[in-house]
Amino acid sequence: MSLKARITDDMKAAMRAKETERLATIRLLTAAIKQKEVDERIELDDAAVVGVIDKMVKQRKDSIAAFEQGNRPDLAAKEAAELTVLQAYLPERLSPEAVAAEVKAIVAELGAKGPGDMGKVMGAVKTRLAGKADMGQVSAAVKAALAG
Repeated sequence: MSLKARITDDMKAAMRAKETERLATIRLLTAAIKQKEVDERIELDDAAVVGVIDKMVKQRKDSIAAFEQGNRPDLAAKEAAELTVLQAYLPERLSPEAVAAEVKAIVAELGAKGPGDMGKVMGAVKTRLAGKADMGQVSAAVKAALAG
């Protein structure tokens, strides 16, 4: 079953169970997926759907930080609930050690020498680790690998 089909099935189940918060989050997700499909005039595959979910997860994390800084625990809690629903659709994340090992392997493959090769390495890393790791963590690992 594709990820989009799973999301649609979960939306139907949430409707039947009258889980309004979960349903609202899943509807936001399906709207974001459909918007990307319409904008790019393509049918999204599972990897592209994971990319959309990753973007939404990052937005939720940023919002939670902003709401906590602004002393709005009610809004932070709502965003945290959405974050939990969205993270259920992401594949298992790699550990920091696994990310570092993968980055070192890619750096060795490309023959990257220093910080000037960061763009080339990040391009290769993004295609290989998309959805499997937090890109902020990946970026830090690439910087460390190219510096050392």
